[in-house]
Amino acid sequence: MPLAISFELSDRDLERFNQAIQAARESAGHQESDAILAAAGKLLQDVDTGELPDFIAQRLERLDALIAMVRDEGWALPDQDRSRVLSALVYFANPNDIIPDNVPVLGYFDDAIAIELCVRELKHELEAYEEFCDFRQGEADRRGMDPATVGRADWLGSRRNELQDRMHRQRERDFGTGYGDSSGYARKGYTSAWRPGMLRVR
Repeated sequence: MPLAISFELSDRDLERFNQAIQAARESAGHQESDAILAAAGKLLQDVDTGELPDFIAQRLERLDALIAMVRDEGWALPDQDRSRVLSALVYFANPNDIIPDNVPVLGYFDDAIAIELCVRELKHELEAYEEFCDFRQGEADRRGMDPATVGRADWLGSRRNELQDRMHRQRERDFGTGYGDSSGYARKGYTSAWRPGMLRVR
């Protein structure tokens, strides 16, 4: 019989997580993007989603989307946006988690909360990328192509530029030029369209 438990993080709780994320960013220094992506990807590769609470498994899917957004050659994030996403991902390259990952069941709880904070910070980037993946999937299906092989096709580039321009306008409207918080990620699920993800769902 399932048991529903809801909880709320206080401002003090959130501040602790934000401090941990900031400390990870500072300790990473000028860590190479490949190292950050590899460390965050290892978290996804090592985890057994079948053994995790849904709360954590769902947020690992969001981490997978963040990693795919940077790795996706078709999406081709501009350098400034790429740096913003990598800065959010660096927490997952930090071996000194608030809760060590090898703690049964709860080991990924802090990662799930950190992912949620990253998603709030990058909600416009995620929404634009999800729409891009849907467009690429639809066009590839229509043209009889494998979406995994679609790179910089003219029709893809036009839509990508349009979505990234909108993403920048929305970020500027909500956050100005810096980082900020928002009222959460509007979309309930994540695209079923192809993306270069890493999460192994069992």
